[in-house]
Amino acid sequence: MSEIDHRIRVHTGDITKLAVDAIVNAANTSLLGGGGVDGAIHRTAGPELLTECRMLNGCKVGDAKLTKGYRLPARYIIHTVGPVWQGGDKGEAELLASCYRRSLEIAAAKDCRTVAFPAISTGVYRYPKDQATQIAVGTVSVFIGHNALPETVTFCCFDQQTAELYRQTVAALAKGDLHR
Repeated sequence: MSEIDHRIRVHTGDITKLAVDAIVNAANTSLLGGGGVDGAIHRTAGPELLTECRMLNGCKVGDAKLTKGYRLPARYIIHTVGPVWQGGDKGEAELLASCYRRSLEIAAAKDCRTVAFPAISTGVYRYPKDQATQIAVGTVSVFIGHNALPETVTFCCFDQQTAELYRQTVAALAKGDLHR
């Protein structure tokens, strides 16, 4: 295994329970909460998160913004807005890769050693999980290959099936079967 492979982890569980420097929220453009991961993060972090998010004036698709973690074990929440799947020919791959890259840039700027990502855009935004996973793992591996921080990136998957897809993709990267 390469040094990069040791810096990428896959976890099955609730991202709101992870004691990491930053968790990434799969947010909507308003940043004011929603369903899925976004709703769980807002509920767990508490009302102070909504107050801070109101001051951020939303977020564009492919970009990311930082808030405090409030009642979460994570110090920070990096809110990123993934693309809605529209068939794959509307720039979705570039926008999704940008979500991961921008989140990592913000994490590194805040000296975050540990960051956890959900499977961005694969829920209600309908991005095909296999494609989204390849983009996520590929983009993260390139970033950490060129940067000391974050030291560890965890893909936090809600279910075992998604976690297995991430494990297979990380293994393919380690064997050189996944192009970054």
